[in-house]
Amino acid sequence: MQNSEAMALSAALLAVAGELTQRINDGVVARGFEGVRSAHGFAFARLAPDGATVTDLAAHLGVTKQAASQLVEEMVRKGYVERRPHPDDARARLVVLTGRGWGCTRAAEEAAAEAVREWGDALGERGVRALGEQLLRIAPRGPIRPAW
Repeated sequence: MQNSEAMALSAALLAVAGELTQRINDGVVARGFEGVRSAHGFAFARLAPDGATVTDLAAHLGVTKQAASQLVEEMVRKGYVERRPHPDDARARLVVLTGRGWGCTRAAEEAAAEAVREWGDALGERGVRALGEQLLRIAPRGPIRPAW
């Protein structure tokens, strides 16, 4: 593959990822979850199903503990998460999704499914499945981080 082809492929993948992120966020907002940013969705992915400490969340997002603390505080104010005593460490607090946070997570899943279904118009159902299989072969393991 030539450098120009690699750059075109890279640009296409980044454009699709950016569009998908925006479509999911727009779908969440359209379902009544105001004040949500894409960064919240990346945090929700780490907090579901059992919660996490701020330190765990910072590592997942690739940010400082202070930045993760600020994000948690914002999500607490908006009613998406709450802090609870950590069951295994009396010094730590566990950040968990509230009912509103779980509802937002379900809304994101619905919005993602809608967006991916539309890819079938261009690729066909079989093409979408093949794309998914190929991307899973090369996708890095570990957390999906926002492009800050």
